[in-house]
Amino acid sequence: MLALTVALLTAVPRADAQGRLDAEYEATLAGIPIGKGTWVIEIGDDQYGAAAQGGTAGLLKSFSQGSGQGSAQGRIVNGALVGQSYQASTTAGKKSEQIHITLANGNVKEFGIDPTPPVDPDRIPVTEAHKHGVYDPMTASLLRVPGNGELLTPEACRAGAPVFDGRMRYELKLDFKRMENVKADKGYRGPALVCAIYFTPVAGYIPDRPVIKYLANARNLEIYFVPIAGTRVLVPFKLVIPTPFGTGVLQATSFVTQATPPHVAKTQ
Repeated sequence: MLALTVALLTAVPRADAQGRLDAEYEATLAGIPIGKGTWVIEIGDDQYGAAAQGGTAGLLKSFSQGSGQGSAQGRIVNGALVGQSYQASTTAGKKSEQIHITLANGNVKEFGIDPTPPVDPDRIPVTEAHKHGVYDPMTASLLRVPGNGELLTPEACRAGAPVFDGRMRYELKLDFKRMENVKADKGYRGPALVCAIYFTPVAGYIPDRPVIKYLANARNLEIYFVPIAGTRVLVPFKLVIPTPFGTGVLQATSFVTQATPPHVAKTQ
C-alpha cells in the first residue's frame, strides 16, 4: 500500500496533528469475496503506529486457509513519518513465515526471515546500498501531505516511495488520475484522491516470475486515498488491480476515523 524519502531535520512536530483510524476491508476478485481484514492506525504528536490483520474468506477459504498480520512503528520528525520497526507474519496451511525489519533514519539496520528461505540463483541480490533511504511496506502506504493547505489535491498524488519488505527492494510511484466520492458502509463518506500506481522491481526478485512481469508492466493499477481526521496523513481506502482472472479490489467496508486531542503537559 506508500510514503516518501526520509529527510531528517530536528524540529518540534505540530501537536494538533493527531488522529486514529479503525477500518475493515474486504478483498474481491471478479466480484467474488476472497479475503477480509482490519487496519488500525494511530498518529500521535511525535510517533505513529499501525497494525493490520486479515485472512481468506468466501469461496477461497474452502480451498486454502490463509491468514496474515503486520505492524509498523515509527517517529514523526518535522511532520515526516520515519519508520523504526516492521513485523509481518503469514500462515498458509501448515506453513508460516515471519519477517522483521529494524530501521534508523531510513536505513535498514537489521532484518530477517524465519524460516530462512532457500537460496535461488535466479534471484537478483539485495545489496547494502539497496537498504538505504527506504520505507517499510506499511509506512510506505501512508501518504503524508506537507504544508497546511488542501489535502486532496493532484500534487499530493505526485509522489514516490523506495520500499524494502524484508525480501524485495522496489519502487512505487504515484500519479494523479481523478477525484471521486466514496462511501463506506460505516464511517467515512466523502471525496477520495485517485492515483495511478506504478511498480518497479529493483532487487530481491526473480525476473522470470509472471506476477513480477505483470505488475511491472501494469499501467492500470489505482489506489484511492482519504485522510485520517486531525492529521495530514492520507491512507488507502480502495485498491484496484486488474488481473488475467478478473479485477481484484481491496476496499474499506468500515472506515471510522477521528481526530484525537493533543497531549497537554501538566503544570503545577
